[in-house]
Amino acid sequence: MADASTAPPHRVAHEVLSAVFRVTPSSGPAGPSGVLEVLLWQRAMAPDQGAWSLPGGLLDPREDLPTSARRLLAEKVDLTEVAHLEQFAEFSDPHRVPANEDADRTLASTFLGLVRSGTDPRLPDDTTWHPVEALPTMAFDHAAMVHRARARLAARLSYSNIGFALAPRAFPVSQLRDVYVAVLGYPVDATNLLRILSRRSVITATGETGQATRGRPPALYRFTDSYLRITDEFATLRPPG
Repeated sequence: MADASTAPPHRVAHEVLSAVFRVTPSSGPAGPSGVLEVLLWQRAMAPDQGAWSLPGGLLDPREDLPTSARRLLAEKVDLTEVAHLEQFAEFSDPHRVPANEDADRTLASTFLGLVRSGTDPRLPDDTTWHPVEALPTMAFDHAAMVHRARARLAARLSYSNIGFALAPRAFPVSQLRDVYVAVLGYPVDATNLLRILSRRSVITATGETGQATRGRPPALYRFTDSYLRITDEFATLRPPG
């Protein structure tokens, strides 16, 4: 048996993957709402051929992780309109990806990316948005990555202004409420949301009004800042009950 000094080196690959979300409007019996979607591309080759994956690829040794994540989104799925991108987790199970001729194991650095509502970038034919509540068959551990990223996003909504990267640049409170509901997965009262976010100086009235569906035109708001800012580190938005 070969000892440690004569054993072949352990080959490790390092990939960078991004869970990119957006909220799209939808209509149902209860009226307008929002749907949280994640960007996925379909694998054309084994292993897990035909399954859906988060966009990404191998880390370029000349790049840092954020630079690599943005480059891979642009190269793999033609996505450059990302309003927010942050690293959120490492996945290092030795068996998360089958060993191959290039590596014995593959580590993954994962990023949370957000695209503003109303933005509809052109995508390759093998790439599309999927509702997070109805994920297709996913490759490897990518479904776990999506759910972990969604949990990070939901937590961020409680104590930061991260909604700026999902909402349009100007919006009625009802539309912002739909963004929060889509991410959190439970009802949010629009009046209470307006009160909380105004008190924290997260959103500001634009002085303009939107198009009325019934009654008087709604007041429009915007996020005060277009970069991530912690607004209340001890705050939580809890489901009703």
